[in-house]
Formats: sequence, C-alpha cells, structure tokens
Amino acid sequence: MPALDRLLSPVKLGALSLPNRVVMAPLTRSRAIEGDVPSPLAVEYYCQRAEAGLIISEASQVSAQAKGYPRTPGIFTEAQIAGWRAITDAVHARGGRIFLQLWHTGRLSHPSTQPDGGQPVAPSAIRAEGQTFTATGLQPFVTPRALATAEIPGVVADFAAGAANAKRAGFDGVEIHAANGYLIDQFLRDGTNQRDDQYGGSVENRARFLKEVVEAVIGVWGADRVGVRLSPMFDNYGMRDSDPAATFGHAAEMLGRFGLAYLHGMQGGPAGFDFGAFRRRFAGSYIANSGYDAAKAEAAIAAGDADLVAFGVLFIANPDLVERFRRGASLNAPDPSTFFQGEARGYTDYPTLAAG
Repeated sequence: MPALDRLLSPVKLGALSLPNRVVMAPLTRSRAIEGDVPSPLAVEYYCQRAEAGLIISEASQVSAQAKGYPRTPGIFTEAQIAGWRAITDAVHARGGRIFLQLWHTGRLSHPSTQPDGGQPVAPSAIRAEGQTFTATGLQPFVTPRALATAEIPGVVADFAAGAANAKRAGFDGVEIHAANGYLIDQFLRDGTNQRDDQYGGSVENRARFLKEVVEAVIGVWGADRVGVRLSPMFDNYGMRDSDPAATFGHAAEMLGRFGLAYLHGMQGGPAGFDFGAFRRRFAGSYIANSGYDAAKAEAAIAAGDADLVAFGVLFIANPDLVERFRRGASLNAPDPSTFFQGEARGYTDYPTLAAG
C-alpha cells in the first residue's frame, strides 16, 4: 500500500481539529430499541470506531413525521437524547469526535411508521418508485401528501429542534441530510418538486427549503459546526433532475456562502456529473464519499479533489479502520446480511488487530 501521508494527516474542519482525514460515514443499522432510542449496543459500536477523524452518526429523524423505517433512532424525545448522550460520552472518553445526522425521509416513509397511520409528506404528491422496508416486510411506496406552504416552517422548526437536542446530547456538531432521495433532496429536484409556490419552479426556489433549514440549524450551532450532505447523481426510487449540474452547482455555491464546516458529497450514481466542478463551487472543506479505498482517498486528497474522505462499508467491518490503514493491514470482509439486522452479530463483533 502506498504511503498515506495526506489521508492520515491532521486537518482543521470548521471548529474542530481532527487527527486524520478518515471520516466514518453515516450508516443506518436498524438497531434502535423501543421508542426509537439508540441501543446500548450502539455505545460500543461507535466507541470502537472513535479513532476516525470524525464520526457522522446514522441518520436520526427530527420528528415522528420524519421517520421512514423501523428501528431507526430519533432526536426528538428525552429518552432519545439520553440514549445519544451515552454514545457521545463514550466516544469523547476515547478521544473521538461525533456529529449527528439530522433526517426527514419525506415521501420515502410509509403509513405504518407515521403518526396515526397518516400519509408521508413531500414537496409534491409524486409516489417514489419501488418498495420500502416496514415492520411487516417490503411494501410498495405510497403517494405522499404535498406539504401546504404554511406547514413548511414547522418542518424547518423540527430540524432546528433536532439540532438543539443534538447539542443537549453532547454532539460536536450536526450534518443536515439533504441527499439520497429524502425530503430536502425531494425539494431540490424538479423531478420530485412540481410546486407553484415560493418553494418550486426555479432552482433558487427549489433550494429555498434547504436554505431555510441551514439557516435554522446554524442559528443553534453556528456555521462552523454544521455540515450538509448532497447526492447529485443518486437515482434510486425514481429520483431525477433535468439539469443536475445547474441544480447542485447552485446548491453548492449557496451553501458555500454560509461558512459551513463542510460539504459532504455522495459521488455514486450514473456517470456524467463533474464532481470536480461541483466541489469547486463550494467555498469550504469537502468530504468525498462512495467507492473509496485508502489509495484512492490518498490520491483524491493529493489532487485537491477532497479534503477528507468518508468510508461506509469499510467501517462496518473494520472498527479499527484507521489503524489498519496506518499499518497497511488486511481488512475484514463485511457481511451484508447483518447490515440491517443481527443485533451484536455484524455490529460489534468484527475483530480488531489488537484482538487478533
């Protein structure tokens, strides 16, 4: 393995000083317990990975309406805050740093997870393609209810409340999940946003919801402890945009004016999008994600295509990923059958070099 002098070098990220540029990506693991509270097992899981320069937590719903799947954690009740506090305390005791990812699933939810069995909400009443996970197995997506203009400030307020609760839970900052086909992404794209009010039509209008959420969250944390995740080429569930370069270039440039800690780019999806140009539109630190190994990450940082690199599946199977990179050691193979089930199996039982 080539030297990883850049990937393993310290970096300033917003208000934080990080010992390396290896980021643990947010990873839904579907192991929350009753009340959407993080499991006690999650304390060990995150603590095992505290050597990462930064941990970004699994996505956490900002309200009951925001929930999309069974056994995902929230950040809107006292019990959830307490569950997360146990995790942040443990990570900090190991010298780590951790952000919470704020989440609203929008149309990718299902009545079975909604309060009183209601319809999921979205910018427009356009059904997602495919099926979603529910407590009774896979079910087709349903047609969502379009949010009324007057409801949108309340959803923005939910993000602000989630941000405030994350601060109470002891996090070092928050990441706004504006990617992967969830609610903010649905507002951004003209394939899912066909509104005729101030939140629809032009790219400026479609980015308004993201802008208002960012402003609200910054009001809680300050810009230098807030990141945003975008996924310009994500095309699952029928996610489309007629001009991704214009839509996401505008979003990146707009976000750059806030002085955020970082922009987190999901670079997977069909070819044809210029992520270099996207990264240059954002005035600030950029975290690249999707398909990286250590050598590719080192090369991306050396080329100026990223400041840090996020790893997902590699961190699932290798709790000591940073140490393995440092030593040039072999990596554990992940078991996909345990990604979303299995309790401790496939969660906290992957071996470390020290254990070997």
